[in-house]
Amino acid sequence: MATASVAFKSREDHRKKLELEEARKAGLAPAEVDEDGKEINPHIPEYMSKAPWYLNSEKPSLKHQKNWKTEPELKKIWYDRGAKIYQAEKYRKGACINCGAMTHSSKACMDRPRKIGAKYTNMNIAADEKIESFELDYDGKRDRWNGYDPSSYRHVVDRYDAKEEARKKYLKEQQLKKLEEKNNNENGVDATSDGEEENDDLRVDEAKVDESRQMDFAKVEKRVRTTGGGSTGTVRNLRIREDTAKYLLNLDVNSAHYDPKTRSMREDPLPDADPNEKFYLGDNQYRNSGQALEFKQLNVHSCEAFDKGQDMHMQAAPSQAELLYKNFKVAKEKLKSQTKDTIMEKYGNAATKGEIPMELLLGQSERQIEYDRAGRIIKGQEVIIPKSKYEEDVHANNHTSVWGSWWKDHQWGYKCCQQTIRNSYCTGSAGIEAAEASLDLMKANIARKEASKESPKKVEEKRMATWGTDIPEDLELNEEALANALKKEDLSKREEKDERKRKYNVKYTNDVTSEDMEAYRMKRVHHDDPMKDFLG
Repeated sequence: MATASVAFKSREDHRKKLELEEARKAGLAPAEVDEDGKEINPHIPEYMSKAPWYLNSEKPSLKHQKNWKTEPELKKIWYDRGAKIYQAEKYRKGACINCGAMTHSSKACMDRPRKIGAKYTNMNIAADEKIESFELDYDGKRDRWNGYDPSSYRHVVDRYDAKEEARKKYLKEQQLKKLEEKNNNENGVDATSDGEEENDDLRVDEAKVDESRQMDFAKVEKRVRTTGGGSTGTVRNLRIREDTAKYLLNLDVNSAHYDPKTRSMREDPLPDADPNEKFYLGDNQYRNSGQALEFKQLNVHSCEAFDKGQDMHMQAAPSQAELLYKNFKVAKEKLKSQTKDTIMEKYGNAATKGEIPMELLLGQSERQIEYDRAGRIIKGQEVIIPKSKYEEDVHANNHTSVWGSWWKDHQWGYKCCQQTIRNSYCTGSAGIEAAEASLDLMKANIARKEASKESPKKVEEKRMATWGTDIPEDLELNEEALANALKKEDLSKREEKDERKRKYNVKYTNDVTSEDMEAYRMKRVHHDDPMKDFLG
């Protein structure tokens, strides 16, 4: 049935094959067996039991239906915590600069940062950690207890077993003791006391409530009205559904974050609202106020007491932890008051003494002191002036007064020499006179400068003679020579305007007379003259 043979079959062979399959389905013929000797279910359809042609399976089998890509079995293993593989004695290149291990860098080092790393000291080289790499399956990745060592909790179980054994032993000894007392006392005087002790044992046994009864701690017993006069019923203690959920108080996306997994909202969802109208201020507000703060202090005390060796656990025995914490607070207050009394007994208490003398309060007394005309004490004791912690009457650099004893023009200085430079050498009265003289001189110079600005000197205009020299006062010009010089100057300007009239043979002379210079000065263009464009 499950064979992959593709050989040609006649009609008779095909009919026999169908009859065999029907007989196998009916249970009249034995089932077909595969390569491993396992029977093949005859009711499996042919399209499932028939192997593909490319597998070349000659015998009937169902291996083609199995997943041949089998993954390796992944065991639930975990890291070997704290395992070391090699301890080096010297620093190696590429190791951690801080501790000297080769298995990590200085950035990922978990040791305490050293003041000078192992790279430079070459001492206290840390051992190399064991680096493991393994793959976890789907369940192994999500197993929260993977890698947990159950033996680490064994000491807790042993401690509670020892307590239970001690309790049983104690109860047995008490029972034997009661039987002995009962046999010894024939008069029966202690019968009442025995009854009370038995009642105490019953109370201890009743305190051990069954766990099944403690499951209904969230239920509240209430009276339900019935026709028979009323009976007790059980009602679940649920939150009032009319209250607005904390995540609906503020629908702004940027408001306080709400964690749906722990149902916590640490910040205040409505920080700007009126505090008198708000009923929810955030989880942080409730953690740091009310009894939550006391409970936190109780947890801290239990942890510290457990670290110091005291058998105290907040979760295992909360009533015991609370009682021990109360006893601790009482002992602490008692020790504080005892220390206070010891200090008062040794040094005294000024607050409980009598009234303070008036001479100390008002600084006055009735003692008589006589002085002479010079101010010297004749009779009595001189009043001692209290000194401050700062140095007094200490003058440096030959000064006779302190810095800040003189003030002028918003500057502090010394009164003895009127200097405004601190730590300067004292010049005395001579320095004061010199400063006043320099000030008077400076004022005179300023006044003279202002007077010179008010009356400026008149600048005399000088006429320039030939070649820029000064014109002498006794200079006399020839009128005829001056007229010829003017004509000559006009002729030269025409030649400059029209170059066609310039002659080939030009004669120049360096002899310039005073008349020629005067003609040039009279004919030259004055650029500052507003009428220069109208001159011919």
